[in-house]
Amino acid sequence: MLKKMTTIHWFRKGLRLHDNPALLASVEENCELRPLFILDPWFVTNARVGSNRWRFLAQTLADLDIKLRDLGSRLFIARGTPEELFPKLFKDWNVQKLTWEVDTEPYSCIRDEKIEKLAKDHNVKVVCRVGHTLYSTEKIIQANLGKTPLTYQSMQSLVSRMGHPPKPVDSLSSLPGSCRINNAMAVNAKYNLPTLAELGVDEGSLQPCLYPGGETEALRRLDKYMMRKTWVCKFEKPKTSPNSLQPSTTVLSPYLKFGCLSPRTMYFRLLEVYKNNSHTQPPVSLLGQLLWREFFYTVGAKTPNFNRMEGNPICRQIPWVRNEKLMKAWEFVFEELLLDADWSLNAGNWMWLSASAFFHQYFRVYSPIAFGKHTDKHGEYIRKYLPQLSKYPDNYIYEPWKAPLSTQKAAGCIIGQDYPKPIVKARHHLQTETLQTRR
Repeated sequence: MLKKMTTIHWFRKGLRLHDNPALLASVEENCELRPLFILDPWFVTNARVGSNRWRFLAQTLADLDIKLRDLGSRLFIARGTPEELFPKLFKDWNVQKLTWEVDTEPYSCIRDEKIEKLAKDHNVKVVCRVGHTLYSTEKIIQANLGKTPLTYQSMQSLVSRMGHPPKPVDSLSSLPGSCRINNAMAVNAKYNLPTLAELGVDEGSLQPCLYPGGETEALRRLDKYMMRKTWVCKFEKPKTSPNSLQPSTTVLSPYLKFGCLSPRTMYFRLLEVYKNNSHTQPPVSLLGQLLWREFFYTVGAKTPNFNRMEGNPICRQIPWVRNEKLMKAWEFVFEELLLDADWSLNAGNWMWLSASAFFHQYFRVYSPIAFGKHTDKHGEYIRKYLPQLSKYPDNYIYEPWKAPLSTQKAAGCIIGQDYPKPIVKARHHLQTETLQTRR
């Protein structure tokens, strides 16, 4: 008896059923659908993923699995490298077609090129569709005569000429009988969801989950904010508070990062809210934030070494005095703790804020003292996350080293004894590094 032909849809990002062009392409031939997610050890080794982000991913996969089971399918989790797994899956599952969403990150591009070759060797048709960005980054660059746009203004001009991005495609709301899996595959424990322990997470060390992962929560959160029409229309960044104890933004970024939420769905929902209403404009509006995302994805897609200074043709080369040990410690902890860590956006934002790429304003330096006071004058954020300083009066909470010894004793925290002294003198450091940057 001949094996039934199957199609694999390979979930990487794009962990959703709504507006997923590659997923819809996977059911066009009415073959049995095998939705697949691969736990690739490369990410465990190289991506610096912290416990909260692993939990977010685990919740996202569980949510996706529930939705697929409701359609008569499931999410298959495979462990190992894609290069090792696919040849066996192609054979064992009698695969005729493989679909996935375009990913522009360097590792992903190299990986996908290898898998495309493997698929060709096994007579498997590959279909890729854009879904993680508003537009195809390649088409944006083509519209710019083959050059990567390097300013937000040029990006705005390009997308204005291109018109609105494609509208979201229909959600996968049902599966033909021929696409559904049989009972044996539905209960095959080999492809079960990963546990947090398998992902290296100590559940006992986790803090309460404020932002559950998954498409269900992403759409609920989007609906919640789109109902606040006045807030949406008046949204203006950077007039938000990065150190408030309650978020002053949508907190949709992790859902966009994992593809629980389609950027096109958000884009057109925003247009509905803006219709017939006065509203802020890019670059400061909510729509403007989606265009920032698109901008950094486009630049990151074609810029060598986009996430570092060395070998990066658009980044100013500054001869910093380097301490590799301290740099690696900072870099590791910073990325590990981000719930929405995103290769393109992290790199682009750091270069933008440091004025080391895109434009160069040497005088624009954010003071950790003045900036914090502007949005949290009582230092509530510091009091919560640095409890050693919680009893300091407001006028010293941002500069506790300036407090008289009597005040330090009254607060129960002696600077240099219970809490470290400043590593650098901020004003002297500012003057020194500004001169260094100008060179």
